[in-house]
Amino acid sequence: MNKQKTLTGKDLINIGIYTALLFIITMIISMLGFIPIFMPLLAVLPPFFGAIPYMLFLTKVHKFGMITIMSLIVGLLLFITGMGIYPFLCSAITGLIADWVYKTGNFKSSKKAVLSSGIFMIVDWSNFIPLFTNIDKYFSTRPNFDQNYVTTLSRLMPLWMCPVLFASAFIFGILGALFAKVLLKKHFKRAGIA
Repeated sequence: MNKQKTLTGKDLINIGIYTALLFIITMIISMLGFIPIFMPLLAVLPPFFGAIPYMLFLTKVHKFGMITIMSLIVGLLLFITGMGIYPFLCSAITGLIADWVYKTGNFKSSKKAVLSSGIFMIVDWSNFIPLFTNIDKYFSTRPNFDQNYVTTLSRLMPLWMCPVLFASAFIFGILGALFAKVLLKKHFKRAGIA
């Protein structure tokens, strides 16, 4: 096997560090979900702010598979924290696609990095899938929410919101990546990403 294409201990450490940062940001912002009217923002704010550590992570990515592993870990953590199987399944798909997109730019294309971020952040949308497929089952696993919360959230999340939230996660993943590019300009220059 080509040594250059093999993941090293340093690669795995980078995956761990940036996955932790991304997950912490997501979990802190997710606390807004305890207020029903803020729930749709969970397809906007985590992708936007999560794009910052993701883009910083891309300055360390030089091998195919690193983004996929990061995505699978995020999906697994979301599954473990009670978000169901959908984020894990989605993370496998979005991680592979995001990885492939960044690879097509030889791990140096700024445009591919931004697109990769939008694709990667779709995993935040996957947390909403149970609300659209079986809302009763979703709330049966969350007995702490009162009927008022359930009623309000049901009104806020009609079926047509599903594609809107999907598009929001993708778009705000891109906007967050563009913001991160400005914020982390020197890191991108040092990594040779143009």
